[in-house]
Amino acid sequence: MRIHILGICGTFMGGVAVLARELGLDVEGSDADVYPPMSTQLEALGIALKSGYRAGHLQPPPDRVVVGNALSRGNPAIEHMLDARLDYVSGPQWLGETVLRGRQVLAVAGTHGKTTTSSLLAYLLDTAGLAPGFLIGGVPANFGISARLESGAPFVIEADEYDTAFFDKRSKFVHYRPQIAVLNNLEYDHADIFPDVAAIQRQFHHLVRTVPGHGRLIVNAEDVRLAEVLAMGCWTPVETFGIEAGDWRARLIAADGSAFAVSRGEVGLGEVHWSLLGRHNVMNALAALAAAVAAGADPHALLPAFTGFESVKRRMERIGERGGVRVYDDFAHHPTAIATTLAGLRARVGAARIVVALEPRSNSMRAGAHAAGLAAALADADVIVLLARPALAWDTAPLIAELGGRGVAVSGVDALLAALAVQARPGDHVVFMSNGGFEGAPRRFAASL
Repeated sequence: MRIHILGICGTFMGGVAVLARELGLDVEGSDADVYPPMSTQLEALGIALKSGYRAGHLQPPPDRVVVGNALSRGNPAIEHMLDARLDYVSGPQWLGETVLRGRQVLAVAGTHGKTTTSSLLAYLLDTAGLAPGFLIGGVPANFGISARLESGAPFVIEADEYDTAFFDKRSKFVHYRPQIAVLNNLEYDHADIFPDVAAIQRQFHHLVRTVPGHGRLIVNAEDVRLAEVLAMGCWTPVETFGIEAGDWRARLIAADGSAFAVSRGEVGLGEVHWSLLGRHNVMNALAALAAAVAAGADPHALLPAFTGFESVKRRMERIGERGGVRVYDDFAHHPTAIATTLAGLRARVGAARIVVALEPRSNSMRAGAHAAGLAAALADADVIVLLARPALAWDTAPLIAELGGRGVAVSGVDALLAALAVQARPGDHVVFMSNGGFEGAPRRFAASL
């Protein structure tokens, strides 16, 4: 069977391609831009890649077209697919029907922390000898790949609330039908498709409705919006987690989150010592641990494994140090994620200067949905250089004024790098924050020091 994947170089659809190839299918695909590292990974698997969305790329007709959610009506490939009456399916539906059916599905949902928690959960299950498959929206350093089938029963899926395809506006995660679902947190995001937080809560409740009565919900005990979701109706046993709260509890030993004690109820299980920073990552750790135990792993055996967890690329990834300046690359997309990441770094570095290069790139950030919360989110930064591209839909001047002399806005990456070169000095920690490629700015800056 030959399938053609539209949008194949995206992290999710690239993972779908990897899984389809592992199933023995003849896989090809196209994307607006075909570029490394995804293109290199796919070509190494013998997957033919085509640049652009031309009708000719779907000739001769494939047996099935798998459609990514970045494509919409008016796209030449989509119009040809519909006119030629080709068989087509969304990526999430294909995954649910072809890969997840018959597996023990562990879905990780939430506004923040999905990639880190999914990666950690897969790592813990692997450490326990359960040979999990996974599809994750990033590259876990412990595995070096974003997706694999594997032979064990568990399958870990990063469960995104974004919509499925141009013809299916439900959230992706309703296709996964998990036995174990992690609800990490819930905040307003994706302003391009959700009018308010209540609309997102409805989608999360659709996910809750799909988890069977013999399954498990692992829920953030500190999140009021998730409590409201469960109040809409819940038919599955719930276990909660939190710092000094919930069924699974953490007590911070180190203020930066690099060491903490874990208990389940009133029973102490031991301590975790690892390389990750921040209160948010402690919460991610509790969620992954609770889900792994629900899947059959022994919690006492898992705690020592945290030391070997290497996190995910672009999650406060330290990419260089020169002249006493440390440079990090972080996948930031929301004020809460920015604030918690910087708070963890501040707890680690003390009074050292933190310099932030921020690109508001997600749909919500570009639209200005989070503009009012950015100054507070950047409270732990000493210097902020904001990339305010001309296409940005909001005026950054009020934000710069609110930063009180700590911030400056520039219109391009070259100007941003020049501003950082003036600002950076020995002892600084320079954090690049963007959910996109940032035109290679983090590594360009590190190389220029």
